[in-house]
Amino acid sequence: MNHPQRYGMVIRLRPERRAEYLRLHSAVWPAVEKTLHEANIRNFTIFLRDDLLFGYYEYVGDDHEADQARIAADQETQRWWTFTDPCQESLAPAGSGHWWAPMQEVWHLD
Repeated sequence: MNHPQRYGMVIRLRPERRAEYLRLHSAVWPAVEKTLHEANIRNFTIFLRDDLLFGYYEYVGDDHEADQARIAADQETQRWWTFTDPCQESLAPAGSGHWWAPMQEVWHLD
């Protein structure tokens, strides 16, 4: 059995939008969750520390790039991002194509 690929990422939460972001994530739209699941995303978790959001998920598919494109093409997910993106400030390098800044895994314990 293949082990899932683990992904970590970070982004800044705009302090003035904190309550809005937390409200949105208290009831993530079912269509958004369905798209993530169909794109082979599992155990997606977002943690908050001060004004930093840390996201973690496991990928169980065979083509991460294609599944990410599938998520990005989904109309309900795009609409969801119109609410969540203004709450965030990207930490990814300009021109990287990332909104959330990817993190490098340095250690893991099963």
